[in-house]
Amino acid sequence: MRIAVVADIHGNIRALRAVMEDLKQVAPDRVVNLGDCASGPLEAAETIDVLMSLAWTTVRGNHDRQLLDRPVEKMGKSDAAAFAELKNHHHAWLSTLEETATIEDIFLCHGTPGNDTTYLLETVQPDGQVRLATQAEVSRRLGSEHSPIVLCGHTHVSRIVRLTDGRTVVNPGSVGLPAYSDREPAPHSMEMGAPHARYAVLKRAKAAEPWQVSLRVVAYDWEGAAARAASKGREDWARWIRTGYAN
Repeated sequence: MRIAVVADIHGNIRALRAVMEDLKQVAPDRVVNLGDCASGPLEAAETIDVLMSLAWTTVRGNHDRQLLDRPVEKMGKSDAAAFAELKNHHHAWLSTLEETATIEDIFLCHGTPGNDTTYLLETVQPDGQVRLATQAEVSRRLGSEHSPIVLCGHTHVSRIVRLTDGRTVVNPGSVGLPAYSDREPAPHSMEMGAPHARYAVLKRAKAAEPWQVSLRVVAYDWEGAAARAASKGREDWARWIRTGYAN
């Protein structure tokens, strides 16, 4: 069985379509999406239209939630840009998304099992430096979730982390946004250092066997996506998309 894992598309339809084309080579039995589908100055409505046409299991990201749970005047610039494009049927689809899901022996969440804005595999220090979370930190953030495979997104950083008790946590990286800066919990940046779209593939031959995990990197028209962001007045997004660096 093969399961493809995508996350953090952020309205980047060019990156999404490139990943969909790459998926033809992988030929997964199913695809799961870890959320943050539309937020940003790119193609929010078109992205949701494509996702609505697919039979992908999708969990809700924090930005998916924020497009629904607050008035537009209290949204950040990226959420507000997406909100301006979305119609009632897009909001209706977003409202159907669950916070978490379980497939086979795999647990899906966006941030952590209990919080969609908490990083699972990274720790932001008070000075804004970001480091790999310790095993104790990851275990604590997982709480009572003991599935052998946990899938998370949110940080846009591709990682495969194996805990001493055998659990494996996978972040597939971001389809549509390879770097960003944030103010919470302290001002910091997340960076992949390259502009490619990223996703993960899990596979095993039999149910009793452990899952094998691979990370895939896909080239796409990031210059076109960056130009779209710049045309919306988001030179920061244009830089993030074009370079994979936040600064």
